[in-house]
Amino acid sequence: METFKTSADVLFILLGAIMILAMHAGFAFLELGTVRRKSQVNALVKIISDFAVSTLAYFFIGYSIAYGSNFFAGATELTQKSGYELTKFFFLLTFAAAIPAIVSGGIAERAKFNPQLAATFALVAFVYPFFEGIAWNNAYGIQPWLEATFGAPFHDFAGSVVVHAVGGWIGLAAVLLLGARRGRYQKDGGISAHPPSSIPFLALGAWILIVGWFGFNVMSAQTLEKISGLVAMNSLMAMVGGTLVALLMGKNDPGFVHNGPLAGLVAVCAGSDLMHPLGALVTGGIAGGLFVVMFTLTQNRWKIDDVLGVWPLHGLCGAWGGIAAGIFGTQALGGLGGVSFFSQIVGTLMGIVIAFVGGYIVYGVLKKVVGIRLDAEEEYNGADLTIHQISAGPERETLW
Repeated sequence: METFKTSADVLFILLGAIMILAMHAGFAFLELGTVRRKSQVNALVKIISDFAVSTLAYFFIGYSIAYGSNFFAGATELTQKSGYELTKFFFLLTFAAAIPAIVSGGIAERAKFNPQLAATFALVAFVYPFFEGIAWNNAYGIQPWLEATFGAPFHDFAGSVVVHAVGGWIGLAAVLLLGARRGRYQKDGGISAHPPSSIPFLALGAWILIVGWFGFNVMSAQTLEKISGLVAMNSLMAMVGGTLVALLMGKNDPGFVHNGPLAGLVAVCAGSDLMHPLGALVTGGIAGGLFVVMFTLTQNRWKIDDVLGVWPLHGLCGAWGGIAAGIFGTQALGGLGGVSFFSQIVGTLMGIVIAFVGGYIVYGVLKKVVGIRLDAEEEYNGADLTIHQISAGPERETLW
């Protein structure tokens, strides 16, 4: 159990949890604006349903795997410490629930609804908390080994690797197992364009995520005495760097412009408490460029139909963030120090392997047992039969 925290700490972390909870609306609207109109209702229902399933998975299994504690004691025992651990659970849950929200954007428009809920439960109950426990709770002795070997443990202040890279690499495994949307890639090598259905919704989603991210990063301090204005400044600078580089390299494309700040924020999470603001600016700028280049490559050259680009945005920019913390967090480059480049490499690679292998197993088993892909008619209508009744049919264009 947590040691006693003040009621102010409870309020602090509660506000952080609420801000990150609001980010799930950002995930929803980002996907809503990117997918085709026939898939919009399905996207909205999927995000909120995933959050509900994530809550149960993390409450009953995941939190215990990551931190070795549960909530099966009496109410008196749970609340006698100002309820801090309960509120901390809510805060950490919103991080865990980001995993299926990230994956959702990659597998959009052709994944079955119910098997995705089953995948969400398995990922949040087992795969994500396994690495979360390693990185944030010193599980299995890996962090002490890294510190003894390289002089510092793996550092990920707010989840560049623990949340974003893990979500992005799980998403890649799911996308590869699903395959591309029907008609996306032609046999003659041609590519059918599926432009965003609503730039305003896409932009709204990006802005909600940007605002909520300051809770995601700053309130990762978890107590008032540990709060740092440096984290807020670095988050701002990385967001700006990602925006401007994506604007330039993406040639003013609105999809790139609104994902650029997200790329920068993904990358700065790990080292936001260590970097100099100029280091954060560079970190975010590199992430913005990385997203533009890799999204283009995956879609056009490698023909990986990752609808929202979750692997480039979260998987690759998150991995870059883990490594960047070991570069710009050093005192030689203006950072606060206490970080090892080699520990960052090892920790980042470990997160990638656990995420990709875990995601491949979860979606691979579901593919074998129940199937994860919509049939042709369901995909044409924009949803499986669970959501088809309200989102498909001749009335769709006027209703939605």
